Amino acid sequence: MEKLPHFSSIKVSSILPLLLFLPVVEDNSGRNKCKALKYKLAAIASILFGGAVGVCTPVLGKRIPALRPENDIFFLIKAFAAGVILSKGFIYILPDTFNQLTSPCLDQSPWGNFPFAGFFAMLSAIGTLMVDSFAIACFGKANFNKAKPMNSDEENDEGQVRHLHVHTHATYGHAHGSTAAVVSDKASSKLIGHRVISQVLEFGIVAHSVIIGISLDASQSPSKIRPLVVALTFHQFFEGIGLGGCITQAGFKGRAVVTMSLSFSFTIPVGIALGIAITNGYNENSPTALIVEGILDTSAAGILIYMSLVDLFAANFISSRMKNNMKLQIGAHIFLLLGADCMSVLAKWV
Repeated sequence: MEKLPHFSSIKVSSILPLLLFLPVVEDNSGRNKCKALKYKLAAIASILFGGAVGVCTPVLGKRIPALRPENDIFFLIKAFAAGVILSKGFIYILPDTFNQLTSPCLDQSPWGNFPFAGFFAMLSAIGTLMVDSFAIACFGKANFNKAKPMNSDEENDEGQVRHLHVHTHATYGHAHGSTAAVVSDKASSKLIGHRVISQVLEFGIVAHSVIIGISLDASQSPSKIRPLVVALTFHQFFEGIGLGGCITQAGFKGRAVVTMSLSFSFTIPVGIALGIAITNGYNENSPTALIVEGILDTSAAGILIYMSLVDLFAANFISSRMKNNMKLQIGAHIFLLLGADCMSVLAKWV
């Protein structure tokens, strides 16, 4: 009898997504609040599952040799994810922000007299660059100070010994201490970079995903919600792969990985739950809602576009690994286009 609650919870979570495929009965206006609520509950389970599978695939893939970060398959997955994230910024978010911040519901002055959507997206991209560079510099400096010896005289003596050691043995390739330190510093800097990238990327995704969840609840038409839920499930899955790849390369410990994975997986479901809770008081066309959503969305768009172009594209596609492997280069570009295309197709419903 003690196993019954566990079995029931599994049964309920597996049945909820099936509600998406039941026939819909609507009134003449296409609204059916009772049916729409059932679909929204099914959406919470379906989207949560899709996001969790997506973000966990690269994270758990470390145990599979073919999916480890140093292998080509993982590189191709990251290229696919980069296309997904770039498409989300340009195709999903940015066009909506222009509609939100130029809506007739807002005052003509100042919202109609200046392209605020592009302006906020630009500021967001610049802000992301600043956070990126300062965070890497600060973390790098902190790690360097930790690695420094306590006695400065010892440090100078050791430095001179290392310097002589390198020059006297460079011809024979025996500069063990110095080269090990250089390799260690490079690996540490790379790890710090991946950690900053994964955290900033997650912030950009979360900022927009909660709004997606709330916006989904604004509709009371089951026929509109059903395809939207299916599209959002795939949307979360693809995006989760991208974020999971960054988390894997960042080398976080178990607790941090679980926290980041859960916070991503729950963003849209939490947004849907919030939307259900505030259904009666929320008006998506009110000036306050339009301005707040517009600014948050433009900020998310700027972050995602910057991250995809600079931290995912430039860091990987201009690397020596890519330049020295023509097959990998061709494959990465194909997967990049596939990722962008898959996400662009889903934009028809999302």
